[in-house]
Amino acid sequence: MSQYILVVSNAPDYVCPMKTPISIGEEDERYNSKPFVNGAKVLLHGEVSEWSGEYQDVTSPIIDKKTSARSVIGKIAIMDETSVLTVSENAKDAWKNGNGEWPKMSAEDRVQAMLNLIQQLKKKREEIIEILMWEICKNVEDATAEFDRTIGFMEATINTYRGMNREGLWRTVNGVMAAIRRSAIGIMLCLGPFNYPFNETYAALIPALLVGNIVIMKIPMVGGLAHILTLEIFASALPKGVMSFISGSGRSTVGPLMRSGVIDVFSFIGSSKAADAIIKQHPNPHRLKLFLQLEGKNLGIVLSDADINTAVSQILLGSTSFNGQRCTAIKLIFLHKSVVGEFLPLFSKQVSSLPAGLPWQQGVLITPLPEHNKISFLEGLISDAVAKGAKVVNEREGGGEVYGALMKPAILFPVTAGMRLWEEEQFGPVIPIAQYEDIQEVYDFLSKSPHGLQAAVFTSSPEKAGSVVDNLSTAVGRININTQCARSPDVYPFSARKSSGLGTMSVSEALKTFSIEVVVATKQNEANEIIAKNLVSHSVFLENK
Repeated sequence: MSQYILVVSNAPDYVCPMKTPISIGEEDERYNSKPFVNGAKVLLHGEVSEWSGEYQDVTSPIIDKKTSARSVIGKIAIMDETSVLTVSENAKDAWKNGNGEWPKMSAEDRVQAMLNLIQQLKKKREEIIEILMWEICKNVEDATAEFDRTIGFMEATINTYRGMNREGLWRTVNGVMAAIRRSAIGIMLCLGPFNYPFNETYAALIPALLVGNIVIMKIPMVGGLAHILTLEIFASALPKGVMSFISGSGRSTVGPLMRSGVIDVFSFIGSSKAADAIIKQHPNPHRLKLFLQLEGKNLGIVLSDADINTAVSQILLGSTSFNGQRCTAIKLIFLHKSVVGEFLPLFSKQVSSLPAGLPWQQGVLITPLPEHNKISFLEGLISDAVAKGAKVVNEREGGGEVYGALMKPAILFPVTAGMRLWEEEQFGPVIPIAQYEDIQEVYDFLSKSPHGLQAAVFTSSPEKAGSVVDNLSTAVGRININTQCARSPDVYPFSARKSSGLGTMSVSEALKTFSIEVVVATKQNEANEIIAKNLVSHSVFLENK
């Protein structure tokens, strides 16, 4: 995830060309059907009620022609420490030290509750897709894919969980019989991102609920309206207190929850700096189960023998999909010196031809950026690189032009050590390109980098590919060959090294991450075998239907 760093420089500032902002007016049929999501409400004690305290307007990065300001599309409750601690007490009541209704419920009964949740969510499909387009400006294809992929992940997780519980129960090793089942850990605090508010959050939320945990979700201040639309669904599908939502500043919400010591599991997607600051507030951080997805500086490495057309097409997707606002985006390209002359013109032409506009317009791939002040942050990165010798390669074709909250992708070359783009995660439509002569230069970069998420390697040689794989296998969590970086398919493990993450995400691994193995054991003899054989019919925890 992105984090902004202020750097003071005496070099002249590069200024992005400012154009007419992307906007919407009454002449657009979408204007009069603009959504408004009332997030001034809370889910407490199993009921959704109006919030009478402070709230904040939620705006879209799409400018309203009538007001010449960001379009107001909803509001969200600004909760304080007192209200958040009330939520935590509600969660404690639901957990009851592991004896609450949800953690003690049979696995199949929880499955049925989650299947009901899925059916209710499907009824909100169009509404959620619409708000994803308005609030974070995800184009219609990507917004639709995010919802559908999330539902698919939920269904696959349920099937996997059922399979885990239907495995043979008793096994015997060295005269000891044992039954092994997974059990909930406790109360989880879940903080999801703005860029995939539905999919990435649910990838942790759903497995955690399935195994019996109680969850408190912090709704992001950007990208949170999709979650507001689900409050009533969670209230009706799950027992009271099992699922709670909080909103407001992290200082007033997350801090008090952590300091209370009530949190047993912390699932977080964001920056490593923020993760460290939150974790250290817990009174017993050693017992806090962590799942962290943090920032990355994924490399696109183009070797001298690469198929340039393949490299260009895959790096184009990898660096510009959803404006580069993905943890798996390619965020620094290393070109072998011999391919620079062929790669740069072709890549620049394709980047500059990407259609920009409103997210619901057919074929649009570049859309406004939802984060406030993001344009000035990206402009600062470009300015720093230009001051230190890089050029905006596609400047004549519009690279770096700003249309309100929309920036056309800017390609910077050559990016070198000492530039902010060499190390910082841009998380947006700025594409830094470096060159190298010896592959060891790339390995040295990775060895010094605090990041270790993914890399994409482009080559036509199995021998060269093998050498790169061997070197990168202890540097990143996934090595993609002639393919852009990605998380999918969800059955594959999604892991990271160093400051890019902690824990592994997949359909099966997530269920393991948010639970612990409990062993029921007995010495093997005739009397104990009779007990073991009949135990399953008397234990909800051990039943395997």
